[in-house]
Amino acid sequence: MAGRKGFRFPWRTLISLATVALVGYVIYENWDGFVATFDNLDQANIFVLILLIPEQLFMYFACGQIFFSYLESKLKKVFSKKEKLRISTELNFVNRAVPAGSLGGLAYLTYRLKQFDVSAGQASFLYIFRYAITTVVNYLQALVAILVLFLLGDVPPEATWIIWIALLMNMGVFIILGLVVYVASSKKRIDFFGKVVTRITDFIARILTFGHRDHMLKHDKIQRYLLSIHDCVKMVKKDKKSLIRPTLWGITYSLCEISVYWIVAISLGRPEILPVIMVGEAIGSVFDGIVPYGPYELGMVGVMGAMLGGSEEAVAMSLIVVVMARALSLIFTIATGYWPYNKAIRGKND
Repeated sequence: MAGRKGFRFPWRTLISLATVALVGYVIYENWDGFVATFDNLDQANIFVLILLIPEQLFMYFACGQIFFSYLESKLKKVFSKKEKLRISTELNFVNRAVPAGSLGGLAYLTYRLKQFDVSAGQASFLYIFRYAITTVVNYLQALVAILVLFLLGDVPPEATWIIWIALLMNMGVFIILGLVVYVASSKKRIDFFGKVVTRITDFIARILTFGHRDHMLKHDKIQRYLLSIHDCVKMVKKDKKSLIRPTLWGITYSLCEISVYWIVAISLGRPEILPVIMVGEAIGSVFDGIVPYGPYELGMVGVMGAMLGGSEEAVAMSLIVVVMARALSLIFTIATGYWPYNKAIRGKND
């Protein structure tokens, strides 16, 4: 008599249901934006907006190539074009349609690349690099845009505070990235950081379980994870050329993110506000890695409205551009990403 199969907790089913619930929450939270977008479609050039379809697909591909170009050239991993597009689309879905911030994207990238024998540390290194390069490019293009606006005399005196904020944010980003590289470059610093993380997670575990569990993560696993990142940093230091292609794709991806808003602005007959979009997107994107919706739009609209003069008309135009771009991008993200994401989650691979 054949033995009974042991009970297996339905994690994949629960994850699928949770994803549907989270996407439903995002749609609910953005419903006013969807309504406003469709209300303003009569003011936009539909033929220009159609350009968002190939532009978005290329943006997904460029984001994926930040990872794949490194994995193929340095680690000799093999990915088909179909796999690249699918994983890129799924990752974009997780980053934009599921309110989990950057950690959600990192966890999903680690899960998807595991079947290609890419370690969690290697996936984390690439994800941190992707965030670093796109953030740096965002701020560099914002500084260029500010310079152009100054040369054209298009910065209102009451909006000069934005320049100081942009400069301070630049400094903060570079300091944080410098600290990450500093810690990852030394085994002693990694060991110290690993102990700190273990103590913090143990403290959280005791609080959440009312003292019934002392550990959430094992120190040796954290160490292996951090040392894997350390090995990647060492490899890059020895072969800096290996980051040339990922960097170029990172620059391309950042420009594609700006293009989404610019295409909407062009469709509304306002192509000249590109420099303002560049500044607003750079400042708003700081919040995007932490909280996917809400602060990003408010920050971007506030910055754009102030730099366009601060009038009700300027704020209204900024709001229409940002809301339409985000709403259309979100609709396309869900339409193209949910099915491949769900298929990957419910697949046979662990």
